[in-house]
Amino acid sequence: MNEKIIDIKHKMKKVLDKDRYQHTLGVAYTASCMAMRYGLDPDRLFLAGLLHDCAKNIPNGEKYALCKKYRIELNETEKKAPSLVHAKLGAYLAEHTYGIKDPEIIRAVRNHTTGRPGMSIIEKIIFTADYIELHRDQAPNLPEIRHMAFTDLDDAVLKILSDTLVFLNSKDRPVDPMTKETYDYYMTHRS
Repeated sequence: MNEKIIDIKHKMKKVLDKDRYQHTLGVAYTASCMAMRYGLDPDRLFLAGLLHDCAKNIPNGEKYALCKKYRIELNETEKKAPSLVHAKLGAYLAEHTYGIKDPEIIRAVRNHTTGRPGMSIIEKIIFTADYIELHRDQAPNLPEIRHMAFTDLDDAVLKILSDTLVFLNSKDRPVDPMTKETYDYYMTHRS
């Protein structure tokens, strides 16, 4: 493991609570396994996995204050749903606090919650690894999606988006427009 990864791993252990840190390690290891499957650099995906929730444990009021300070634009849904804010703030912190210069890692952190139309394979892997890592056990269709993640990544992404929309709508929770836009994109751009 390279020094950058070791350094970031130690930093995440300090800024995340125990459960979030375990989830983060799960995402990092899952992403690195998926990287090997798809012929990518496992260390690069491990690093993206480590950073994906770097802003998650910041108190909500502070998240909003930091977004204002750093001029991070939030949509109306994000202004009402603090759980969505950590992705954009995390991307900023990945670059400016943790020194990540790789734009694909920064985009993967930024889009790991809602996805986006036309994601790179790195973005798709982090989006998927966040959903399927070993500590996740509440989402529907996990065995099926875990299999898809290693056989047809686009199908896995589409299934995650579909299940997320069904869940949010059934609980009358706000749906970020980007989640719906991403779902529509992958519905029309299936291989």
